[in-house]
Amino acid sequence: MKTIRLFLLSALFFSAQFSFAQDSAQAFKWNVSSKKIADHTYELIFSTQGNPSWNLYAPNQDLSGVSSASLILNDSALHLVDQFKQTGTAKEETSKIFTGINEKTYSGPTTWTHQIKIDGTVPGSIQASLVYNYGKGEEFYQGELPFTVKLEGGVSTKWEIKRKTIDVKHPISPCGDDDTGNKSLLTLFLIGFGAGLLALLFPCVFPLIPLTVSFFTKRAQSKRQGIANAVLYGGSIFLIYTLISLPFHLFNIAPESLNNISTNVPLNIIFFLIFVVFAISFFGYFEITLPSSFANKADSKAGLGNLLGIFFMALTLAIVSFSCTSGILGALLVGALSGSNGAWQLTSGMAGFGLGLGLPFVLFALFPRWLQSLPKSGGWMNELKAVFGFIELAMAFKFLSNADLVKQWHLLEREVFIGSWIAIGLAIVLYLCGVFRFSGDGKPKFTPVRIAFIALFSIITLYLVPGLTNTKWADLKLISGFPPPFNYSVYKPSVNYQNGVKPLENDYEKALQLAKEQNKPVLIDFTGWACVNCRRMEENVWTNDEVKNLMKNDFIVVSLYVDERRKLPVAERMDYTTSDSTVKSIVTVGDKWATFQAENFYAVSQPQYAIITPDEIALTKTKAYTPGAAKFAEWLKCGLDAYKKQQLSSK
Repeated sequence: MKTIRLFLLSALFFSAQFSFAQDSAQAFKWNVSSKKIADHTYELIFSTQGNPSWNLYAPNQDLSGVSSASLILNDSALHLVDQFKQTGTAKEETSKIFTGINEKTYSGPTTWTHQIKIDGTVPGSIQASLVYNYGKGEEFYQGELPFTVKLEGGVSTKWEIKRKTIDVKHPISPCGDDDTGNKSLLTLFLIGFGAGLLALLFPCVFPLIPLTVSFFTKRAQSKRQGIANAVLYGGSIFLIYTLISLPFHLFNIAPESLNNISTNVPLNIIFFLIFVVFAISFFGYFEITLPSSFANKADSKAGLGNLLGIFFMALTLAIVSFSCTSGILGALLVGALSGSNGAWQLTSGMAGFGLGLGLPFVLFALFPRWLQSLPKSGGWMNELKAVFGFIELAMAFKFLSNADLVKQWHLLEREVFIGSWIAIGLAIVLYLCGVFRFSGDGKPKFTPVRIAFIALFSIITLYLVPGLTNTKWADLKLISGFPPPFNYSVYKPSVNYQNGVKPLENDYEKALQLAKEQNKPVLIDFTGWACVNCRRMEENVWTNDEVKNLMKNDFIVVSLYVDERRKLPVAERMDYTTSDSTVKSIVTVGDKWATFQAENFYAVSQPQYAIITPDEIALTKTKAYTPGAAKFAEWLKCGLDAYKKQQLSSK
């Protein structure tokens, strides 16, 4: 079979290259300023003292198709005028990298200028990037300088992110959540545990169970020692998979960054392609394995002392079984990236997986007679793997849907998404019925277990069918959160959306204005296009009659999308210094709302709900994901009582 060397080694290589590029980019210190030339015309000035250890390529050169320097402007209202102008002492010599080119470089002070024109209102400042190249000998690197520069005479319309009156730590009423942190660690652990048990049934793991247990029990000098060895083996498996998450803790990735990763369009498309590859692999067309040298090196050390030898035996199992477990591990990894506490979520999922995979080896050593009850290896394992391949394919469409929602391409609207899952469900049923087979599959035997699985996937597929209609039956509550929302539909309008709550989208100031005019509190919904729990709230809780009536009649509801990638007007972009002294660039609408949420409501996870007065006074503590409609309605009514109390006290 054709073997694919997975991306792990490549990822390590590129991360090392990235780290080097970050360090070497510090070789040049730049100063950026601007000068007004005429109305709507400015000159951007870049100056550096250079570095005698490096050669900085002068601008306006074509290095075999690579521009030696370029200016990247982040808005269509900004236009480049002519080329860079430069001053300083440059040297010219024949390039050692680019054949037939005389390159011009600086190692000392140099100043570059470039004119730009601005359409419409001139902002108080602009954000852009200078891309430049440098090297020495046969080394060649690219550096990027993101910068913000003020413009003389520009109009600054900076939006006030930190609101002094919003104090959710001391609201009018104490109702709401005391802890806004992520509460899904146990859930992810249990999901990982189940995935580990599932991985045991795959053909690259299942046959090893009796062999490994027999090895420990027969090799040991006593039954007690055999059990101890099996416990060490299972514990080593648990430890190995838990340690996989260690780098994510060492990198100290900011929670908000993980949320940005989970809604990043290119990454979601990459995840879509990876899961398609996983699915095809599970169908038996090729195997995804780590290099055989990994397994050989681990196996060669399995004969070391008792403790180390057992650890390396466990490591060998982890490497050899990678062809089966890669899809499951990939799902855990990607799932962890969607949370605000991603490193610990990944640790929980991986620890659960390691326990699920390692625990049976311990149990069978304790109760060796159980081995006799295990089913024999056979074609059923390949079929289970293929079914899981179809499930991976369904998950792939979820990542493509995330990208589609964030960019609003309308490629996978709600009914199209559900239709793709119906097609996959039908394919599973036909496969289990033997209508088509993959390479290596035998003729199916219709055992009670197979018939039960056929019935299960048939019921699931039939359940999805009403989701294609524009009726109340299209509200598929069992999978709420996974398909796109009702307002992202091929039907204009969607029945379920028209009958539900229709909040303002990304218009906070208008919500405050309407609240003042109608004398109502504001219900802020911090949400995201790719937020599963947000959709569950909208489809399961907001549709409850009591909740719906409260939200429609007694509140001004505004939804603020933290993953909205639409760019702000140039005049509204800024570099904002957060409460922890971090400088953050506010470029997109999502940047604005994510920072607004973090600075005023002390959370970066979604959904998060807040109730404030039209004058921006916190009425209650915030509320996170609340699957119980009664509890959410109780919190809403508490907010209304607090609003009435605040009005009476202000008179």
